[in-house]
Amino acid sequence: MDPRRDRSPADLSDQTPALSVVIPVYNEGENVVPTLRGVVEQTRTRPLEVLVVHDFDEDTTVPVVKRLQADMPELRLHRNTLGRGVLNAMKSGLRAARAPYVVITMGDGSDDAADIDPMYGLARAGADVVAGSRYMRGGRQLGGPLVKRTMSRAAGLSLHWLGGLPIHDATSNFRLYSKRLLNQVTIESRGGFELGLELTVKAYRLRLRVAEVPTTWRDRTAGQSRFRLLNWLPRYLHWYWRGMAGRFRAS
Repeated sequence: MDPRRDRSPADLSDQTPALSVVIPVYNEGENVVPTLRGVVEQTRTRPLEVLVVHDFDEDTTVPVVKRLQADMPELRLHRNTLGRGVLNAMKSGLRAARAPYVVITMGDGSDDAADIDPMYGLARAGADVVAGSRYMRGGRQLGGPLVKRTMSRAAGLSLHWLGGLPIHDATSNFRLYSKRLLNQVTIESRGGFELGLELTVKAYRLRLRVAEVPTTWRDRTAGQSRFRLLNWLPRYLHWYWRGMAGRFRAS
């Protein structure tokens, strides 16, 4: 018998989790169900909290999460009060997370929840950032716009081979962070999805351990992506050049 099933949701919420998973959402509705079930059922690390971060109470994801909580007490709704947008949702989730290690994953099912436990294992072994890597051996990227895929791969591999960043995939946000890192840095990102690149570069420049696991990324099959390459490219480039300069600083 699984002892977790003998505990009420209140009991689970009182426990300090070993791992927090932050999932920013925006009107995902029923689309979020496979993602949440995948995270809870495929992640064996316990105690676990899954923070579903929404910008407003009318978000169509909210009633779906409330319905699922009866079967998955690991789920927690968290209202983002830092301002609308995916960056503020991620920042709000990182602040609210109670575990010493926090994973960010998207609500659209593009990330592979089966990789969360291996990421946690590397963190327990001393890594302060663990990236889900599409571009290392064993990783894959399925679908998505060609231009975006090409630029992302070029950025990740050049930062690895030329900048010395010890991972092959710099631009995804499927990342695990230690609270040790989060407590040392101030997030400077101003929008978009560059947060993962910023925190990885900062960990490298602080000489903290950065690691990766191979993952398969799949383009969403429902809903609409909020990624806007042309709007966010200058911000990516800012952290890209900071990452390149980090090799000389770290040597």
